[in-house]
Amino acid sequence: MIEAVGLSKFYGEFAAIRQVSFSVPQGQVAAFLGPNGAGKSTTLKILTGYLAPSEGAARIGGMDVQANRLAATERLGYLPENGPLYLDMTPLELLRFFGRARGLTRERLKQRIEAVVARCALEAVIEKSIRKLSKGYRQRVGMAQVLLHEPDVLIMDEPTAGLDPNQIREVRQTIRELGPTKTVLISTHILQEVEAVADRLIFIDRGRVVFDGTLAEMRAGHASLQDAFYALTGEGQSEGGACERA
Repeated sequence: MIEAVGLSKFYGEFAAIRQVSFSVPQGQVAAFLGPNGAGKSTTLKILTGYLAPSEGAARIGGMDVQANRLAATERLGYLPENGPLYLDMTPLELLRFFGRARGLTRERLKQRIEAVVARCALEAVIEKSIRKLSKGYRQRVGMAQVLLHEPDVLIMDEPTAGLDPNQIREVRQTIRELGPTKTVLISTHILQEVEAVADRLIFIDRGRVVFDGTLAEMRAGHASLQDAFYALTGEGQSEGGACERA
């Protein structure tokens, strides 16, 4: 359902990512893991059609994102980090706006709004200005918008960034519930996130995929997942090198 085939993105001589390849089948929650500046967001933007690759191809549900972007995005829900919302709208107005933009009929839109409001627990704020909502509620509104058109594929960039522990727990629970019926790719650098929701992880460092497998496989030979993370990002790297990657 999600395919990255030899993706590279160059900015002059700098390679943000190089020859990134992986696939995620239906019904799987995969974590796209790596340190800050490793190339996670660049890869997600290519997969969702926001960036064109310098090399390679991105496919959603078998459709090439560059050649058939509209058809591919009909099957895709994308939640970027700190996703933009129209702050002067209410959640209800925002959902109606996006539903009409996606061509949902009036009756279908009404049904879908009721469904996503219930799933994301937005009843208490549905007619409040988004500007006045907490970070947690804004993230719920973003999640509701992503789910509105019932996409087969969900791609989320740091979905719990900036949330408090209760809000993080709610988002993770929602992702786990969606996992069996959707294909989910979550970008993160938080190991607890991976352990809480993922069936599999794809690890990227300095623009290249350096591991693709289960948590148990990544942890093998290491005392903890944290030790494995450290080993994959290059044991003994200087702080200066990390800053250059960022």
